[in-house]
Amino acid sequence: MSNLTSRQPWAQSSATFKLQLAIVSTIPSVIGLLFVILGNLDFSIGLIGVFLPIQVLTVAAFGWRKAKRRGLSDALLIFFTIFFSTLVLVLLLSVLGSVIFEGFKALSPHFLYENNRYVGTTTSLEYGGVGHAILGTLLIVLLTTIAAVPLGIAMAVYLTQSQSKMRGVVRTVTQSLAGLPSVVAGLFVLAIMQFTHIERSGFTGALALFPLMLPTVARVAEESLRLVPSDLRMAALALGAPNYKAFFQVILPAAKSGIITALLLGLARVVGETAPLILTINMNNTTNLNPFNGPIASLPTYVYSFLGSNYSSSQQRAWGAALVLLIVVGILFGSARILSRKKSLKTKPVKKAKK
Repeated sequence: MSNLTSRQPWAQSSATFKLQLAIVSTIPSVIGLLFVILGNLDFSIGLIGVFLPIQVLTVAAFGWRKAKRRGLSDALLIFFTIFFSTLVLVLLLSVLGSVIFEGFKALSPHFLYENNRYVGTTTSLEYGGVGHAILGTLLIVLLTTIAAVPLGIAMAVYLTQSQSKMRGVVRTVTQSLAGLPSVVAGLFVLAIMQFTHIERSGFTGALALFPLMLPTVARVAEESLRLVPSDLRMAALALGAPNYKAFFQVILPAAKSGIITALLLGLARVVGETAPLILTINMNNTTNLNPFNGPIASLPTYVYSFLGSNYSSSQQRAWGAALVLLIVVGILFGSARILSRKKSLKTKPVKKAKK
């Protein structure tokens, strides 16, 4: 065991190796900061034009010195993985920080249930809120869910349980819809509205969100059904159960958590979409509980309409609505994560028999 431990790479790192690694990581950062401070450069220019080339050269030299060509490729791969992962993390945290910091300035209890009936662009944040937009978003997403979830689950069942030759066509169409830009879906529904003279409403907004939610539900539900062991189906059939009973009483309950995850991921996919709703619904400052008639508000269109204003109060309302939308999406993704987590089986230690 000791021989195996001594051959492990992390067991061979000495104090000299750690010191060299620290120097390689620190010197490019110091040089980049000096260029930014003394040369009065923009931070992004110093990061891309000074720090990144120097860091790549030092990492490449360090890897070549340790293990020649193999060390060079390994060092560069590790560096770029860490660099781009850190860059994405910083960008994500900056967006989240901006939304939370600015959104909390407008967030209050009345902001969550009042509408904007008597609110103008310069009205104080003490009046009005996003209550009507929250209700409108829930109604539009509910209509989309009623249409997309049953069809998506039916497609997943067809792809996993059927032996038809049309499965390849259905899977290709599903994958194509998954890559459909949201604005194209909105333009398609808008063209149908102009051809049939249908007025903008929550129903037309749900139509635009439907092709965006359907492939997410279908693909996740399909993978969930595929993960169910085939032994369960074979056992149910061996006991004399028909195919439909084996599916509904054995396979479907086993994939229940995955199907719930498909539902939540589909909701999270469409709840923040803006482009289709801008094209298919009219903004409303009052509460409308009828998605089939009249203009209706939603959180994405609320943010879009107020964020372009030149007045600080309107911009704060947009930040507050963005924070509410972020909380809703976070709840959906958190729920999907919890429901999709596999429960670990706890094994009890076996007691030794007494002689």
